[in-house]
Amino acid sequence: MSVAYGTISDVRRAPTILHLDMDAFFAAAEQAAKPSLRGKPVVVGGIGGRGVVSTASYEARVFGVRSAMPTAQARRLCPNAAYLTPRFHVYRQVSEKVMALLHELSPLVEPLSLDEAFVDLEAGGVADDAASARAVGEQLRRDILAVTGLTGSVGLAGAKMLAKIASEQAKPDGLVLIEPGTERELLGPMTVRTLPGVGPATAEALRKAGIHTVAETAEAGEAELVRLLGRAHGTGLYAMALGRDDRPVVAERDAKSVSVEDTFEVDLTDRTRVRAEVMRLADRCVQRLRAAGRSGRTVVLKVRNYDFSTLTRSETQRGPTDDPAVVREAAGRLLDLIDTTGGVRLLGVGVTGLADFTQEDLFAQVATERAAEEARLVEEARAVDGAAANSGGEEAEEAAERPRKWLPGLDVVHAEYGPGWVQGSGLGRVTVRFEQPWSAPGRVRTFLVDDPALSPGEALPLVGGGPDVPPVADEGAHPPITSDPLRPMAADPPSPTAPAAPTAAESFPPAAQSSDEPAIRPNSRSADPAAGRPTASSPASSASVAEISSR
Repeated sequence: MSVAYGTISDVRRAPTILHLDMDAFFAAAEQAAKPSLRGKPVVVGGIGGRGVVSTASYEARVFGVRSAMPTAQARRLCPNAAYLTPRFHVYRQVSEKVMALLHELSPLVEPLSLDEAFVDLEAGGVADDAASARAVGEQLRRDILAVTGLTGSVGLAGAKMLAKIASEQAKPDGLVLIEPGTERELLGPMTVRTLPGVGPATAEALRKAGIHTVAETAEAGEAELVRLLGRAHGTGLYAMALGRDDRPVVAERDAKSVSVEDTFEVDLTDRTRVRAEVMRLADRCVQRLRAAGRSGRTVVLKVRNYDFSTLTRSETQRGPTDDPAVVREAAGRLLDLIDTTGGVRLLGVGVTGLADFTQEDLFAQVATERAAEEARLVEEARAVDGAAANSGGEEAEEAAERPRKWLPGLDVVHAEYGPGWVQGSGLGRVTVRFEQPWSAPGRVRTFLVDDPALSPGEALPLVGGGPDVPPVADEGAHPPITSDPLRPMAADPPSPTAPAAPTAAESFPPAAQSSDEPAIRPNSRSADPAAGRPTASSPASSASVAEISSR
């Protein structure tokens, strides 16, 4: 079966669907906030032994670091990178500014994550052909840079799938417009992994059948794809291979579920502790559910064992509920169905089947005695540090005496030296670099962790703080930055209040990696930048479909 290239009836005649994707968003925001890290490898994510990379800067990607990679593996690939704790409040503030710019273009803006969104330019009346769409896209990139200090890549096409592919080709800091009538010619030579929903397993199944490109996928025919992948997946993949995508840009997307999960630094083997953590997660899940004004019918428990095997169990209630007692009770029953004696590294509780109303389930009420017992277990879990719980009472007491947890990348302020950020901590000391987004790279000083002059600080604006605002006064000129941004400068004299600074390896003591914020599973970019592409600091680029094919 052959497929002739040409126009696609399910796409618009003008490329008026815009897809914006910020470039290495979390890492880029950290580089903008910390002058000493600009042009250097930066990795944002969980910093513990079981942490996961959320975003890697383009400088770190050169070493093979990717999103969703275990942080331990990233450290082996790029040991001299700056490994930072996510600052989601900063990313949300920047995201709000970017989304505000998009809403100025059209009432139809479909956010996919903090750093990604579709925009229907035709609905906003700002573009009706390729030339006007390109002009809008270029102006948007300039506005984003002026307002946030960060760069974003723009894709323009007549369909959402094609616009997203175009923005991927535009990275970093570029714009790609897919001209109407060239869609199939563009898609044909691309690998099947280009199509949405094609992961490693699907790609391997197609490879075994001799299908490697989008063109070969289309030529295989719908019947063959259904035979290989099943009806739902096969039919959808065939439509995408033909470039068929009539999905509209939707301004509001209803959440399908609400969930929370925690990854533990040390495997949990005590059944009582496991149950207490499940109860705590159930309460946090209900808090999120209520904050969204929703309720749900199905409670889901997720357990990842010591060997990385993952089990999920679910229970559907008689009606939608947002009662914490009902969710805790259901989660407890689901836990009873799972053997955790080998050790648990991750737990999660979620609610699906969301609704806007609740129906009290009289048959699932929890007895007063049991509620009191669960509350006691929750309190015990909160009082025990994730690592100290498995290493004895003395370590637990030491953890309780620790005055603060100084995590790398977080903002601090010193009574004498002003604002800065934590480079690392350990052995009772904390290393801080004092600099501001608009200053020169700052100097490093080391303090005792309980220094009364040092306290958590507020994030400084990435732009608008003003070059007129002088940097924090310091003695002498700034020495050159070392090759390892996590280690203090060799020329800096040690602080009189503490011994020598800890190295990057002396990071914060083990603790549970919480995903109360979406740190573990961000929707930030994980794609591999093509070889030879400009770095984030290179001049902005704009490409047409002809240039795409030549890459």
